[in-house]
Amino acid sequence: MRRTNKHRLSVVFLYFLIVVIPVPSGAVTLTIGDNVGIGTSSPAQPLEVSGNAQIDGNLSVSGSTTFSGSTSFPGGISGNASVTGDITISGGGNGIVFPDGTLQTTSPGRNRALVGLLRWYAVNKAGNTFSVGTGPEGVAFDGAHIWVANNGSNTVTKILVSDGSTLGPFNVGSNPSGVAFDGKSIWVANNGSNTVTRLLASNGSLVNTYTMGTTATSHPSGVAFDGVNIWVTNSGENTVSKISNLNGAVTVTNITVGTTATSHPQGVAFDGTNIWVANTGENSLSQINVSNSSVGTFSGGSYNFSSPVGVVYSGTYIGVTNNTNNTFTVLLASNGSFVANIPVGTSPEGVAFDGKDVWVANSGSNNVTRISTVDGSVLGTPNVGTNPTGVAFDGVNIWVTNNGSGTISKL
Repeated sequence: MRRTNKHRLSVVFLYFLIVVIPVPSGAVTLTIGDNVGIGTSSPAQPLEVSGNAQIDGNLSVSGSTTFSGSTSFPGGISGNASVTGDITISGGGNGIVFPDGTLQTTSPGRNRALVGLLRWYAVNKAGNTFSVGTGPEGVAFDGAHIWVANNGSNTVTKILVSDGSTLGPFNVGSNPSGVAFDGKSIWVANNGSNTVTRLLASNGSLVNTYTMGTTATSHPSGVAFDGVNIWVTNSGENTVSKISNLNGAVTVTNITVGTTATSHPQGVAFDGTNIWVANTGENSLSQINVSNSSVGTFSGGSYNFSSPVGVVYSGTYIGVTNNTNNTFTVLLASNGSFVANIPVGTSPEGVAFDGKDVWVANSGSNNVTRISTVDGSVLGTPNVGTNPTGVAFDGVNIWVTNNGSGTISKL
């Protein structure tokens, strides 16, 4: 009995010695046939730790890493990170810094400034020309598709930007002109039937049709979304229709623009705070504050508006195409002060901003003028189809409707 007890004590003592032996410098390899668990008796991985682990130093991981539950990175993340789910910023952190240096310190919610820039989602695919309906005019991007209003065939065409495949066409009212996307629905101004058609962007199905303006000849033309409301210019009179409560009992409010009964508003754009309207009939530009619907008007002097048609917001500036004097007028969005008049092609109409440059469709010269927003220089005039009218940006490419050839060009 005494010999047996001594043997057992020596085994325990040997085990203790093995544990406390210092680890030599250099690489150490531990080969064990089964999984190792710390704090768990049934490890599911080669090494599983149940509880907290502290690493004083750097941790290098080759391959993908999955975190279940809350994860803290006090030193930040350098490189790419893909997150499925929510990101919560708390404590003493400053927020999220984006590649362009922008610091986001609060929950962004719906960024109405980006809505004004028509920034939805970036997609990518090269291409050239696609057939649509007759007399295409307005064009809009919904994050995956380009929507084209076919003025001569009373339809809209939906194009998948990734491969150019066509969906539809979908029937709307008479002589559709402008198009806009609100994050869920496509809104089409029907110039010939004095209405606006609302379609589900997901499948093109009809949601409803609304009457615009104050007369039977309101002739809706342009459409814009301000993050909450839809705005429609009525080119047959001197009003803009504001469509509110999009997710409930829709209401329509008509707001007078311009200084005469024949202001004939057409183009419309949103800058994050105001709606800007080109009054083709009286050569002026109206500014509507979306919060209180107050209206200001800019005209005469250096502006030199001449049948203004298209309007665009480029982050700092408002740009206006002048159809009869072949220029592009630039104003400061902050106060409407004049900046410059830039020569473009013949009979400019639609216009779009790509995040860096402005693109103007020149209906009379069958090309597009590309203008730098940095210094106003003309960077190029690529040719497109016949009578280019509408312009949109999909995050990578510029799309231009060719009214005279029933096509849309992708640049």
